[in-house]
Amino acid sequence: MTPSLIEIKELHKKYNLSGSIWNSKKRVIPAVNNVSLQIYKGETLGLVGESGCGKSTLARLIARLEKPSSGNIYFKGENIFLYDKKALKAYRRNVQLIFQDPYSSLNPRKSAASVIKEPLTIHRIGNKNQRRESVTQLMEKVGLSREQAHSYPHEFSGGQRQRIGIARALVLQPELIIADEPVSALDVSIQAQILNLLKDLKQDFGLTYLFISHDLNVIRHMSDRIAVMYLGRIVELAENREIYEHPFHPYTRMLLSALPGCDPVGKRRIAAIKGEAGAENDCGCNFQNRCPDKGAICSKQEPVLTQVEDERFCACHLTGSI
Repeated sequence: MTPSLIEIKELHKKYNLSGSIWNSKKRVIPAVNNVSLQIYKGETLGLVGESGCGKSTLARLIARLEKPSSGNIYFKGENIFLYDKKALKAYRRNVQLIFQDPYSSLNPRKSAASVIKEPLTIHRIGNKNQRRESVTQLMEKVGLSREQAHSYPHEFSGGQRQRIGIARALVLQPELIIADEPVSALDVSIQAQILNLLKDLKQDFGLTYLFISHDLNVIRHMSDRIAVMYLGRIVELAENREIYEHPFHPYTRMLLSALPGCDPVGKRRIAAIKGEAGAENDCGCNFQNRCPDKGAICSKQEPVLTQVEDERFCACHLTGSI
């Protein structure tokens, strides 16, 4: 069995919101709620869900940009929240991010070469000539020319800026890349180029990806396994093909039913989604107010992510009966 590179155990992240002038009561928002997950070395794990479900918060926790309210994350068996300063610096060299917005994620006052070279300088890797050569080689690898090394971000297109961001993430030769909606800000004509580039780089550099998106077509193209997230919880986890051909959780089925198809008449109809995604339930399943299949147990007991088949998990009381 492939060893896990990242293991997440019972992770929680809550944000406290102060009250308003109309309502002084403080609120607690559970952005990540009891998530347990493994990312295997060499795979692409897709993380999909609606905006606001906690995908980016989970990414920031894995990158150790934030600390959890409770729970742990292990990198190669070591708890990342117990790292000292030296170990944390080494961890951040091994875990890099590709950001959603290529316009705001680059320093407008630095040239492309300077942006890519900065991590090497921070980690004191190589001398001046070695850094320059690493940068130019990597620029060519991601589809940029040596002549563009001294150009500034405003001189590049959106797709080219994202290539700079990808090169910056790769320059430290990390093991894990967290790609947080890396193509959602790009034109559709450019998205396929960036996605295919990421797949090629994964093979060339032996990378592991956590690929985050709300676009199910992008997730299908990129992922080996897929985790479906709803209101801070993982509700289904399975191999790519299983998710798309035999979804178990009603939320997964609703997401898939929204995909455009070539045969709208023959497509299985799903009951219309009712209720609001942000509605809070005192107990039971957090999807109950929108679920067309809910039963009596759904309002009384919270479902747990449970293994139902080989490498397949689902958090639904009615799994197998609907």
